[in-house]
Amino acid sequence: MSKGIVDLILHILKSPSGKSKKQEITLPEEPRAITPQHVAIIMDGNGRWATKRHLPRGAGHRAGVEALHNIVEAAPQEGIQYLTVYAFSTENWGRPKDEVDGLMDLFWDSFNRYLESLRAEGVRIRHFGRLQELRPDIQQGISNAVETTKNNSRLNLNVCLNYGGRAEILDAIRAVIASGVPSDRVTEEMITAHMYSHDIPDPDLIIRTAGEMRLSNFLVWQSAYSEYYSTPTLFPDFDRNELVVALNSFAQRKRKFGKIGPEHANMAYLAKDTEARAKSEISRS
Repeated sequence: MSKGIVDLILHILKSPSGKSKKQEITLPEEPRAITPQHVAIIMDGNGRWATKRHLPRGAGHRAGVEALHNIVEAAPQEGIQYLTVYAFSTENWGRPKDEVDGLMDLFWDSFNRYLESLRAEGVRIRHFGRLQELRPDIQQGISNAVETTKNNSRLNLNVCLNYGGRAEILDAIRAVIASGVPSDRVTEEMITAHMYSHDIPDPDLIIRTAGEMRLSNFLVWQSAYSEYYSTPTLFPDFDRNELVVALNSFAQRKRKFGKIGPEHANMAYLAKDTEARAKSEISRS
């Protein structure tokens, strides 16, 4: 997740005149029982995609750009309201300075050149991460994008830039402490209220491409009860069909949030009822 992710964000902020080609969509035989409201994606595999084709890594990044554009276009059509993408992590600062500088230049260009088309398409941009550590021009570009699109609602696009899950938790705890709350009075709800994502639902589904199983410090707090979907498909090949497969997989799962399913609840009720009847018979005898 470096230059390729920057290129992905750059491309989805394209002008209205740039239309992507339509994809053939494999629709399920029956409508999905449920669609996740919030989908988060760890986009991985651009470099490997290019290497497999004996192409420079830049070719993989460009292919990944088109893939993300297709997903952003498809998400609201599939009933997704929130899409969160991992753009640049707090760990990415450890890359060579010239690479980081190039990434920041591309982010600045993205938020300035393509903002109007996103606004027109009804996409609301949110930023998750430590804004103050970015270059002043990047900060301004992000702030402008957030302000300009704040009234949009067709799709909420959350861009994790200079983001780390542990850093987010630390920032939230510091904010709670700064508010004067004694340590023994701190609650989960207080911490949640100070997260970057405090006013949106936690992700229902987290997708990671390229066969990786790591969380990579992504939405650590919010993903406590998220469903995970890992696919060997490299991100440049992750199209709308692949998204539909992931959504269908999600729809088949039973989310219990630490409780028991309804079928087990019914069995527990029957067992309790049987026990009560038995005690009643004994008391009457």
